[in-house]
Amino acid sequence: MNQTTKKTNQDFIMSPKVDVCFAGLMENPMVRKGFCAAILRVSPETVEKTELLPTHLQRSYADDKLGILDVRVRMLDGTQINMEMQVKGYEFWDERALFYLCKMFSDQLKSGESYENLKKCIHVSILDFIRFPKDKECYHRIGFCKRKTGKLYSDKLEIQILELKKLPKEVQTGEEIVNWMRFFNGKNKEEFEQMAKKSEYLGEAYEALQKLSADDLKRLEYEAREKALKDHNSFLSSAQRIGEKRGEKRGRKIGEKLGREIGEKHGRKIGEEHGIELAKQVFRLQAQGKTEQNIASECDIPVEKVRKILA
Repeated sequence: MNQTTKKTNQDFIMSPKVDVCFAGLMENPMVRKGFCAAILRVSPETVEKTELLPTHLQRSYADDKLGILDVRVRMLDGTQINMEMQVKGYEFWDERALFYLCKMFSDQLKSGESYENLKKCIHVSILDFIRFPKDKECYHRIGFCKRKTGKLYSDKLEIQILELKKLPKEVQTGEEIVNWMRFFNGKNKEEFEQMAKKSEYLGEAYEALQKLSADDLKRLEYEAREKALKDHNSFLSSAQRIGEKRGEKRGRKIGEKLGREIGEKHGRKIGEEHGIELAKQVFRLQAQGKTEQNIASECDIPVEKVRKILA
């Protein structure tokens, strides 16, 4: 091994934002304890035990893991936490999170058991994209509340969303969950070392990360997973660009026709320009995977008109 290769191997550190790395970190009981305590907003010393549960989303091969690899934990009191690391947003993300939260909640009961046995369930989404563009907060706790008063109806169901892209440059809160977010968002060893000084649990997380990064088999799995994700995202981006180009071409032709119809009332030139832009927007949204209802809502036109443009 030459000096360059040796140095490269020594400098290599996995990114916790790659889900196989995140899952590997959560296999460490102390790391899991520290992060779960931050989610529950309690002191880690009060967390007696965490149990890592099997998840049906795991696959045998990296290329099959284009769904989301999740980590599911059960606390000593029965509380369950499902954690997901996701680097790219897609349509129906919210519906998916709600589905798995409700499924986790309902799966607790066996036939004939009482509802009183149901324990709290929390779904945690760690996102490397912005879900709430109009909200400056990077950490969100979402509960089941009465609309009029905002009063909590039940604490048995909760969603937590961690937006890594919104992390401020300087620490502006004493919440431990934000320290964990900074750790997951680390780019190099210097940043991880800095976060490791914040607590013994983050220090343990850094040690676990170093061990994962030094493990040849884990590194191969990590690189295969990273490549699969990049290939998948590249395919989606390419398909979107092709769709947008085709949509623009079709949109111009249909837009001119629509424009002439609108132009009878508002002037041909203005009508054509409006029709072209409208059709281009419709096809652009279709290329992004939007439903007809979503397109109609964003363009402020009836669904029938969307269908007419796409026909």
